[in-house]
Amino acid sequence: MVLLKDADERGFVFYTNYESRKGRELLENPHAALVFHWAGLNRQVRVTGRVSKVSREESDRYFATRPLGSRFGATASRQSSVIESRAVIEDEFAKIAALYKLGYPAGCVAGGPPRPKYWGGYRVRPEEIEFWQGGENRLHDRLRYRRSRDGSWKMERLSP
Repeated sequence: MVLLKDADERGFVFYTNYESRKGRELLENPHAALVFHWAGLNRQVRVTGRVSKVSREESDRYFATRPLGSRFGATASRQSSVIESRAVIEDEFAKIAALYKLGYPAGCVAGGPPRPKYWGGYRVRPEEIEFWQGGENRLHDRLRYRRSRDGSWKMERLSP
């Protein structure tokens, strides 16, 4: 699960640790599906496409907007790696928090740690977007948009 942080004409952006399980999997297979589900509305949107890293500058800009504690956490965590106990991550977090609350070292981003090299953003460039609206008697509405080679979109109605 990821938190969508941006969407524009270039695609859908989320941030994570590049060395996490999902980061390693995306390195092996740079394709992903994003699913947005609204159970109360009986709606869903599914996006599939190729994934690429966002620029270092874009990752730096976003990292600087995160709450200070979240920046400490991203710096302290080796996401998805095995640790001996919760105390390991809490101790690492405390060390980083103490270091940067003193304003050291110089060059900190917005008074906190710089973005770790192992942390940043990914952009999913949509190749297909499917809109699903639940219907009575399982007669759902499904509209799929597929990107053509020329960049235009072709709409297709799918059987429920």
